[in-house]
Amino acid sequence: MARSKIEGGSPLNRRAILGTALATALVGRAWARAPVRNVVLVHGAWADGSCWADVVVRLQAAGYSVTVVQNPLTSLADDVAATRRALALQDGPTVLVGHSWGGVVITEAGLDPKVTALVYVAARAPDAGEDFAALAARYPTTPVRAGVVTTDGYSRLTEDAFLKHFAGDVPAARARVLYAAQQPIAADLFASRTTVAAWRSKPSYYAVSAQDETTSPDLERFLAQRMKATTIELPSSHVSMISHPQAIVELIEKAAKAG
Repeated sequence: MARSKIEGGSPLNRRAILGTALATALVGRAWARAPVRNVVLVHGAWADGSCWADVVVRLQAAGYSVTVVQNPLTSLADDVAATRRALALQDGPTVLVGHSWGGVVITEAGLDPKVTALVYVAARAPDAGEDFAALAARYPTTPVRAGVVTTDGYSRLTEDAFLKHFAGDVPAARARVLYAAQQPIAADLFASRTTVAAWRSKPSYYAVSAQDETTSPDLERFLAQRMKATTIELPSSHVSMISHPQAIVELIEKAAKAG
């Protein structure tokens, strides 16, 4: 009897322990096979979560549970914390999507075990510890940069730069609403560096904006190629999720169905 206790107790107890372990393994395998129904959307600089509205309504109509992160845009750490809080609320496998600066955020937060795939929309996608400003400097300066104004440590875009170069293919009335809702960013936000690069271990997808005047399209193409992403290219300004929402939804669904 002593020997039996050392090896795991009574036969009844051992059967209970084995049964629990088997049930846990079966649940894990079922989760791995479960279709991905959760999507978390992360906005970028000079924007807020409302920029995803046209994508959200389409994903919800298709049966997805969608969560939009509201980034404070005060630091990379603050934005990553907001995204991790959103991921903690998900009840299963999740596609994590980032636009523009949001790509930096999902690159850092995307190692979360719930994340099955990363989708980058005209987004930054730095490697771990990379000086992204130095990388971007290898490409032509985009017109939007001339419209960045900084006051009291926070930067925003002028209306002219926003309408012409940030949201250039969005109807003017809609673009003005987006301009009014733009969220200023900490002036030193873009100097932040990630500690990891989730795209190195997670399936990645990229939507290049071919008419982008905020981030160089050639830089976007380089980033997509470097991460070996499944890539689409849209005849879009920087905000393709507004001017081409259906194409972005289809890319997200492709990532979800591959999950």
